[in-house]
Amino acid sequence: MQNWPAKITDLLSYETHFGRSDIKCFSDRPSDLNVMVKQSVARNRQGEALVCDEVRLTYGALDAQVDAVALGLMAHGVRTGSRVAILLGNCPEFLIVLLASLRLGAIAVPINVREQTPELTHILNDCGATVLVHDVDVADRLPPQPDLPQLEHRFCVGGPVGGSKDYDSLLTPSGELNAPTVSEEDTAVILYTSGTTGQPKGAMLTHLNIIHSAMHFEMCMELGQGGRSLLAVPASHVTGLVATLFTMLRTAGCSVIMRSFKADAFLDLAAREKVTQTLMVPAMYNLFLLRCAVEDYDLSSWRIGGYGGAPMAQSTIQELSEKLPGLLLVNAYGATELTSPATILPLGMGTKRSDSIGITVPCGEIRIVDPNGNDVETGEHGELWIKGPMVVPGYWNNPEKTKSEFQDGFWKSGDVGSRDAQGFISLHDRRKDMIIRGGYNIYSAEVENALTAHPSVIECAAIGRPDPVLGEKLHMFVHSTDATLDDAAVKAFVQAHLADYKTPDFVTLTDTPLPRNANGKIVKAILRNQL
Repeated sequence: MQNWPAKITDLLSYETHFGRSDIKCFSDRPSDLNVMVKQSVARNRQGEALVCDEVRLTYGALDAQVDAVALGLMAHGVRTGSRVAILLGNCPEFLIVLLASLRLGAIAVPINVREQTPELTHILNDCGATVLVHDVDVADRLPPQPDLPQLEHRFCVGGPVGGSKDYDSLLTPSGELNAPTVSEEDTAVILYTSGTTGQPKGAMLTHLNIIHSAMHFEMCMELGQGGRSLLAVPASHVTGLVATLFTMLRTAGCSVIMRSFKADAFLDLAAREKVTQTLMVPAMYNLFLLRCAVEDYDLSSWRIGGYGGAPMAQSTIQELSEKLPGLLLVNAYGATELTSPATILPLGMGTKRSDSIGITVPCGEIRIVDPNGNDVETGEHGELWIKGPMVVPGYWNNPEKTKSEFQDGFWKSGDVGSRDAQGFISLHDRRKDMIIRGGYNIYSAEVENALTAHPSVIECAAIGRPDPVLGEKLHMFVHSTDATLDDAAVKAFVQAHLADYKTPDFVTLTDTPLPRNANGKIVKAILRNQL
């Protein structure tokens, strides 16, 4: 049986949190995220905390900017429990506003900049944000003020726009910051994840959740002070937020921020900044292998290549091991509800166990159950139920979903997998009807619900179409008798209502009904076979 070293497991104790008993926790941990950050500032004040383009901030400088923005937010009414929405791409201001919100005991709500107006309206109203900090590039997609009755203040990064104050007006260089007492079970971040009903739901990530996930990455990947992680995935996604930003803050390391991913620019930045660790989707590794001469870059500092969100092809693993022999490939499986990782592949097992997503993280517990909730035998398939201090307590303002997706302290993942005699877990199927396109989760029901609103669409079905680079692309089957409806119109309609990555890559139009079973349900297996 593969286990984590005793130096990790000896740090565990059983505790009760969120009404869930017998949760394994790290006994020696920061009491909250503000304490965790202050500890890193104290031990590495002159060390780099953040690099982005020409901006380079030491821990001391970052701490001062966080205080300044916290004072500015406080002057605009942000208090304990207030929600501060962050609609920013990868940039220094994202991390500064995030930490400033936490410093006031407020709740940060990072939002993907690719969301469209209807999704933004739902998220901002659902979380009840009173302050929004946004990129200038998204100003034209912001909902009008009458549609957001709880939103009191807007601040724009990148230049003034109508209806928003300039970000610099948040910077208050001096004043008394009354930092409140924070409980580790308090919500720190709300991350909205698409639901099968079509409406995003807000997972409540607590201080306890995030600290444990950061410590899991720290210990299982053997990270320490001086590490440099390249943020190439969105900071608003749980992977970028936790696996890079918070993990580097935990270890007093440096987050090297890339505003948008481009294969050659990624390798150039990784070499120039002597990056030591990454966590990305397999498509990103595929892209730089396909488009770049890896041997032209000095990547000798790059030690950990983490990946998740989709399986990595054996051919990709083989090529990476040949071209970057010093890079340890580490598969990590997680979800927003898990505050990132639930399993991590132990170091050195990247090529030996490329079939596996790893073993359960030190503080985690995973049951593999049959449809009746009974544990299956070793090697048999079942649904993964996951417990631990990294599992969120539930969904914001959504007790019904919380009740249906959590049971006896476990989150019911909907993912089907098995565990072998050595404790390695393999995934065999994903959450029902979910498509993973370049690491982004797309629930088919969400796209189907949006497109069904088109007056010419009778019915539709979204399925994943295998793609060698992105893992999957989105293929939409549409039943319509309108001869004027074409592919472009279908794509344009979806793009106007949902984030751009949810726009179909392929469209099949038919004037006949889609195949259904005896219960009237569309049979997607038949549609997949048609491809």
